[in-house]
Amino acid sequence: MSRLIRVRLNGEEHEAEAWEGESLLYFLRERLGRFGSKNACEQGECGSCSVLLDGSLVCSCLVLAAAAEGSEIVTVEGLAEEPVTVAVQAAMVEAGGVQCGFCTPGFVVSLTDLLRRNPEPDEFELREALSGNLCRCTGYVRIFEAAQRAARTLRAAR
Repeated sequence: MSRLIRVRLNGEEHEAEAWEGESLLYFLRERLGRFGSKNACEQGECGSCSVLLDGSLVCSCLVLAAAAEGSEIVTVEGLAEEPVTVAVQAAMVEAGGVQCGFCTPGFVVSLTDLLRRNPEPDEFELREALSGNLCRCTGYVRIFEAAQRAARTLRAAR
């Protein structure tokens, strides 16, 4: 059985049919054509599917599409022009925090969420904010360097 789901995605109204057990990740990728959120573990362990749902960071693989009815969803695509995200993306490239790129959208969304809420995180806060994201390529050192670099850039811009 399916139903019509209406959401505000990256600032625009969208609607599409979804079956009752469909995840928000599947809905975003297959119904709405937003492929920035990656499908990896489907168990909420890797963070590759991270999105902002009504302002809260969530793993979209763990949220039913039907539960997002009427919600505001922001994916990595919707953050692309935001100054915090621009700083995060530049820092990821400069620090070499991008390898294969599969996990990068999840890290970008998580870091953007953290730096919006706390532009001056300490190392513990950075590590805590990124603890829900897995990377198989970088060993995390360069990703943490990128996070610290982005925070410094944002502080300097204020």
